[in-house]
Amino acid sequence: MENDRYISVTKLTRYIKQLMETDANLQSVWLRGEISNFKRHSRGHLYLTIKDKNSRIRAVMFAGNARQLAFEPKDGMKVLVQGSVALYEPYGEYQIYIRDMEQDGLGRLYQAYEALKKKLEEKGMFESSYKKPIPRVPYEIGIVTSTTGAAIRDLFTTIKRRFPVARITVFPVLVQGTGAAPSIAEAIEQANSYPHIDVLIVGRGGGSIEDLWAFNEEIVANAIFRSQIPVISAVGHETDFTIADFVADKRAPTPTAAGEFAVPDRVDLQRRIDQSSARLAQAMNSRIREEKNHLHQLQQSYAFRYPGQLILQKEQECDRLVERLNSALQAQLLRKRERLIMIERLLGQSKPMQLLNRTKRLLNDREQQLIRSFSVYRKEREAHFERLIAQLNSLSPLKIMGRGYGLAFDVDDQLIKSVHDIAPGDMFNLKMHDGKLDCQVWGIEEANEHVGIDE
Repeated sequence: MENDRYISVTKLTRYIKQLMETDANLQSVWLRGEISNFKRHSRGHLYLTIKDKNSRIRAVMFAGNARQLAFEPKDGMKVLVQGSVALYEPYGEYQIYIRDMEQDGLGRLYQAYEALKKKLEEKGMFESSYKKPIPRVPYEIGIVTSTTGAAIRDLFTTIKRRFPVARITVFPVLVQGTGAAPSIAEAIEQANSYPHIDVLIVGRGGGSIEDLWAFNEEIVANAIFRSQIPVISAVGHETDFTIADFVADKRAPTPTAAGEFAVPDRVDLQRRIDQSSARLAQAMNSRIREEKNHLHQLQQSYAFRYPGQLILQKEQECDRLVERLNSALQAQLLRKRERLIMIERLLGQSKPMQLLNRTKRLLNDREQQLIRSFSVYRKEREAHFERLIAQLNSLSPLKIMGRGYGLAFDVDDQLIKSVHDIAPGDMFNLKMHDGKLDCQVWGIEEANEHVGIDE
């Protein structure tokens, strides 16, 4: 029949899907495009469209792969994706299932920049403790840059204007493109072999991130960090920050600023020299005046005018001091001798051996007295204790029970105090002074004054 030539949409869709799934070229597809219609599902799946100027394709990235992304996808972001193409049967639409995605162009460079920055920061290469001070008055300036760029002209102009006596040594390098980073690193190492270079400027003029990329390479960062010469980085414009800026001892926002940081301004330097010279001359004149006044006072003094008379006076004064010293020594010696005699007399009168023997006898007497007193006290305590024992025995229930009395206890070992605490037929124990009787109640008789219990 003619109708047998027709098939269902489902069969056609499934057939196309099988064709796509068996095509090896569609199982590993690499695409470059721009994200649009981005949506993150609550379960973590990503739904988006990858488009270029003329076409677009739906895309899905499941949560397991999406968790590995190092960035947050956004509409308008250019990306590189890798995955497989298949047909989504319910809608009969083909789409790419993304396994991996990364930012394209500047995104990749930025990721590399951030990764290297984090790595070097963890190594401590940005720490301020490693920063070397820039000399205040350097005479030998090294410049690592391209000889054809505007940066070299700006540096020469600034340095010669501010400090004409400075000598400049240029180390020509490539500042962009293949081989630029090794060229810069080698020039920095070469500059460190020059013994008289005081400060090193490393940089170039502005440009795109690709143009400045050589200064984001690890080889350049390591060369700057190892440099024994203080390094000023001067890369790009004020808003441009490179890895070299973080490692360098000082960052200059522009090459012109680097020249200003490297050398002092001769006008300012001359002004400071003039001020220091004036202060030095003033201090010297003041000191000379003070010393002249002191010399004049010495010249007018009695000792300077009549030194012979002063010596004779000092001789006489020395004799008087010697006599006073001898008199003082004699008096001190006499006092010490008298004190010694007094101590010997007191010692003889005190007779320490007799005092020691008398003290020993007194100690023995006190010991014997203490022993007798303790013996009497102990006997008194023993007698008191015996009286207490006798009183306790006289009051003991056991003594009373010895005269024919007993105590009745129920089966729970509770004392029976009343006929109401027990019933006929109950078992109880009758404790005597010499033992215990197991008993049973046969009857109960109450009385006003006394209760009788038949056993």
